[in-house]
Amino acid sequence: MQPRTALRGLARAALALVYPPSCAGCGGATMDPGALCPDCWSALRLIEAPLCPRYGTPLALDPGIGALYSPRAIADPPVFERARAVALYDDTARRMVHRLKYEDRLDLALAMGRMMAASGRELLAEADCVVPVPLHRWRLWRRRFNQAALLARPLARGAGLPYEPRVLARVRATRPQVGLSRAGRAENLQGAFRVPPERRGGLQGRRVLLVDDVTTTGATANAAARALMRGGAAAVDLLTFALVAEPLG
Repeated sequence: MQPRTALRGLARAALALVYPPSCAGCGGATMDPGALCPDCWSALRLIEAPLCPRYGTPLALDPGIGALYSPRAIADPPVFERARAVALYDDTARRMVHRLKYEDRLDLALAMGRMMAASGRELLAEADCVVPVPLHRWRLWRRRFNQAALLARPLARGAGLPYEPRVLARVRATRPQVGLSRAGRAENLQGAFRVPPERRGGLQGRRVLLVDDVTTTGATANAAARALMRGGAAAVDLLTFALVAEPLG
């Protein structure tokens, strides 16, 4: 056995002692770490076609030949080009995100990342690099980790893409987005992101896959994508684990 393989095996064994295999949704016992029990799997509202090509929201009607955009994509097109997510942010998906972010269940990032890789395979196939949505340094200090980075790193590794966590910086601390209107969220994030000057050369002409845990209104992704494109990116796509639903259209 190769030393590196042996070390990975020891790491997995140590992780299993700290986090015994449990359902990523409800915490009940399972055979595999990060797996979902049958009840949580059936309750997870997976996003499947037909969906809006821009926002990735599910559509009520099958567009058949050609693309059918959601009313929001027509009235308010995003800065990013395409968005995809695994599931609607409801019940099971919310619990999974909450356990990752606030209960220090960092082991769930691998299972969630595998699901994101499947939902975003088209975006990954066309991406030149993977960039997590960054936290401001003070929030990172308080939380101790960036959940977007935990999801983005294995996505990049699995797809054989460069992982670029320093290409985008959060240069302004913002108030929490919870409770703000769509317009308020966008205003709150103005000027929050920047591509450092020393990183712009490596970003020129690249198609970026931006990664986060949840898409709510898209304000954070829009602000981040705008900064990336000002920094030289050719296009930005968005991949998240969960998506807050909007009315079907």
